[in-house]
Amino acid sequence: MPGGNVKAAVLATVLLGAGSAGAAEVNLYTTREPGLIRPLLDAYTAKSGVTVNTVFVEKGLAERVAAEGERAKADVLMTVDIGNLIELVDRGLAQPVASPSLEAAIPPALRDAEGRWFTLSTRARVAYADARDLADLKSLAYEDLADPKWRGKLCLRSGQHPYNTALVAHYLVKHGPEKTESWLKGVKENLARKPAGGDRDVARDILADTCELGLGNSYYVGLMRAGKGGPEQVKWGEAIRVVLPTFAGGGTHVNVSGAVVARNAPNRDAAVKLLEYLVSDEAQALYAQMNYEYPVKAGARIDPLLTALGTLTIDPTPLAEIARNRKAASLLLDKIGFDN
Repeated sequence: MPGGNVKAAVLATVLLGAGSAGAAEVNLYTTREPGLIRPLLDAYTAKSGVTVNTVFVEKGLAERVAAEGERAKADVLMTVDIGNLIELVDRGLAQPVASPSLEAAIPPALRDAEGRWFTLSTRARVAYADARDLADLKSLAYEDLADPKWRGKLCLRSGQHPYNTALVAHYLVKHGPEKTESWLKGVKENLARKPAGGDRDVARDILADTCELGLGNSYYVGLMRAGKGGPEQVKWGEAIRVVLPTFAGGGTHVNVSGAVVARNAPNRDAAVKLLEYLVSDEAQALYAQMNYEYPVKAGARIDPLLTALGTLTIDPTPLAEIARNRKAASLLLDKIGFDN
């Protein structure tokens, strides 16, 4: 571990250990950048009087918590991507929670049936379309991405990136391995360039006329158009129009940010109360305002930059089913050499 990380880990241990026995605090291990969630946590502290100690774990959250074992100070483990949430459960690092508040706020497809993981916000996998050439594109099915009419017009980041692997896994649940492999081959044939870069690079390449259509997460649109990435990215965001794709006969694919109560949480009750706050109307509106993510709770305020994209109808396929097919999706991507 680099020296800076060692110092950070030691400092975090000191900070957490200093008052972990107190009832007025809760310890959060998170893979999310602290700056993205700090205002949310500060609002909770102001409302409840409970201090939220945070430890940022950029990579290897499950490995760290597993290594700490019963010595772990973590009460809540927060991460992005359904695969990461399921990994925490599969490794026995989460404990079940029965909470009427959580169950009422979060749709069944977006939480564990046994209460071991909970979605806190969602991000849709949407289409970025050239605002000049595809101004009349009103709807799109994910299945259509393999249509030869898009030959040489499609841009994507790596198929093996978790955002795309999750979408392929969702396609597997919907259509099975044979149809998914055929679809992937068609999508690959339609690519204008080798899969690379990030979602914002898809918008950049659309502006540069490298392609006309691509996939990206919805929150990047908000970040670009709000100027969070600088004036150049504002131009990228303005060069695209967003279409909310759906599966044939279904809805739009989403991925999530979420959390679990840690198996050895020293402040379990405080951990549950924090999760319940995070799905309240107040916290859900803050999520949308800060990160341009969709609230998980129906009726919570959505940022205007997201409402401008259209009405999101989430596909009802349970996230757990999608997560179980991620390895198979990755193997299929490798089989056809999608990223080559």
